[in-house]
Amino acid sequence: MAVSARPARAPRGPDKVKKDKAAQTSGPRQGSQMGKLLGFEWTDVSSWERLVTLLNRPTDPASLAVFRFLFGMFPYVMLASSPLFCSPEWPRKLVAHCPKKLQELLPLRTAPQPSTSCMYKRSRARGSQKPGLRHQLSTAFTLLYLLEQLFLPYSHFLTQGYNNWTNGLYGYSWDMMVHSRSHQHVKITYRDGRTGELGYLNPGVFTQSRRWKDHADMLKQYATCLSRLLPKYNVTEPQIYFDIWVSINDRFQQRIFDPRVDIVQAAWSPFQRTPWLQPLLMDLSPWRTKLQEIKSSLDNHTEVVFIADFPGLHLENFVSEDLGNTSIQLLQGEVTVELVAEQKNQTLQEGEKMQLPAGEYHKVYTVSSSPSCYMYIYVNTTEVALEQDLAYLQELKEKVENGSETGPLPPELQPLLEGEVKGGPEPTPLVQTFLRRQQRLQEIERRRNAPFYERFVRFLLRKLFIFRRSFLMTCISLRNLALGRPSLEQLAQEVTYANLRPFEPAGEPSPVNTDSSNPNPPEPDSHPVHSEF
Repeated sequence: MAVSARPARAPRGPDKVKKDKAAQTSGPRQGSQMGKLLGFEWTDVSSWERLVTLLNRPTDPASLAVFRFLFGMFPYVMLASSPLFCSPEWPRKLVAHCPKKLQELLPLRTAPQPSTSCMYKRSRARGSQKPGLRHQLSTAFTLLYLLEQLFLPYSHFLTQGYNNWTNGLYGYSWDMMVHSRSHQHVKITYRDGRTGELGYLNPGVFTQSRRWKDHADMLKQYATCLSRLLPKYNVTEPQIYFDIWVSINDRFQQRIFDPRVDIVQAAWSPFQRTPWLQPLLMDLSPWRTKLQEIKSSLDNHTEVVFIADFPGLHLENFVSEDLGNTSIQLLQGEVTVELVAEQKNQTLQEGEKMQLPAGEYHKVYTVSSSPSCYMYIYVNTTEVALEQDLAYLQELKEKVENGSETGPLPPELQPLLEGEVKGGPEPTPLVQTFLRRQQRLQEIERRRNAPFYERFVRFLLRKLFIFRRSFLMTCISLRNLALGRPSLEQLAQEVTYANLRPFEPAGEPSPVNTDSSNPNPPEPDSHPVHSEF
């Protein structure tokens, strides 16, 4: 009969049993829903010692739930990082199939050994293990960091200077992606402090950012930057005024900053409310349903812009010559419309409307004691005529291709069949526009029907060049801060190189080149005061 060589064990006492049970709860139970979802149990945070053990254990990371919360909005990051939370055996199995020379550069195939930097369950440890000073400090730092992240979204009562229509320091708030904005009219006016001469700047000149239109702190920085640059262009002691019209969440277009305040001299503090910030007209929010009804009642060629203005202020606007049918209608309050060229005034009451001449300036004064609300209704007659001509050319091309059109085409229309210009007389601008439109539609169709690998490669190239541009722009910014800004010509060349996207077809606008990255974005009209509704 075989005899066991193990020494006899003494029976466990009640205190020892309780301690082992407590140690066994220092980790997620297999059948617990909370353990599967979050990676820890309530008992793991019931005392300071268990919390230190939880945050320093090598397996079942307690940060899994936090990681899912922070990065759940980034699906590609989640897909790439998912294997981190799988069994630790799969990397070693993968390394075992790699060449031996490559294995020297990869992680070891041997199982990990216990480390003094981690806290283990008592049932697995050889002896009692107490948290050290490093464990205590790391746990305290983690708790302070989590408390900071919980507090920052509610810290707007301290940083009031960053509060605009929405609470400031918007980048780390929990209410991201809940506000939509549209900018209808932006005018920058400068006045020479000595001569009193007025001038206008293209919106966005000397900057690559668009966010200054909505943030008082950035607008103050932008105005300060302009005040330092304009003296190089013979403007002494410049005074700078901004007239910015914004609509948030489909409300009326209204001013966000007082256009009568010189922003260069205006006071701004991160801990005090900005005095030159215009309030959001919350009383007009119920109008949004009515505005949507008005929009839905219009045809495809008619557009509408809704305006709200404060008493004592006026809007100076220019109606483009392309907008041959433009009218203004008052919804609330009382306004006086001045036709500058005709030197004629007309007062509008609620519900009244008047026709506006194209190619001329006009001013709309709010004369009522309460904010006025009105709307521009316009039709781009030039665009309508262009669409009709393009539709005729498309119909003519289809008739020639199917044989219903027997007559020969004029020489200037031959490119319609060939799809490009091949010698002969130069086609008319209309035909050139038609060809560019056809090429653009063909390119869209080609991309839509491209094989999966081609679309995947294009996707990777887009992401690669986005990261490339971010890296280069960061290097340029750090260089400018450390060594000073170079000449505008050199800076423009560097920005052009950073925005390089060789895989894009020639003539296609780059997403990163529109508005924010172009130092001198193209304006709809050469005159800086124009706001073409």
